[in-house]
Amino acid sequence: MKKSIGILSASFIMAGIALTSCSTPSEKVDDAQEKVDDANEDLEESKEYLKEVENYRTQTALRIAENEKSIAEFNKLIDSKKQEVREDYKEKVAELERKNSEMKKKLDDFNADNQVVWEKFKSEFSHDMEELGDAFRDFGVENKK
Repeated sequence: MKKSIGILSASFIMAGIALTSCSTPSEKVDDAQEKVDDANEDLEESKEYLKEVENYRTQTALRIAENEKSIAEFNKLIDSKKQEVREDYKEKVAELERKNSEMKKKLDDFNADNQVVWEKFKSEFSHDMEELGDAFRDFGVENKK
């Protein structure tokens, strides 16, 4: 008898849970609308993020192109230097050119999968670009003793 009362109680509890978990058509529509609204919001955020990525790529490509112009100017400058310093200048220019090419490749190869990865990449890449810019500025300065 106790066993059948326990089974009967469990059945009522299960039926109550099943009945309370069912949604009305109105609730289902509201839930679906909420999901659509969330998806639209995510889409807008995604569009903004991708626009930011594209703007950053464009700005950085311009900086890399400016660096390439500076390299060409540095190569012209080398010819006007004394023979004993030309090799040193050529090596420094070659190093700047290598670093600039690496930065260009790094930017081209980057795939902006998600915003968190993008923010980390952007931070590190911006830091590296600043260091490269400093190297270009320092190259043009002659240390006279």
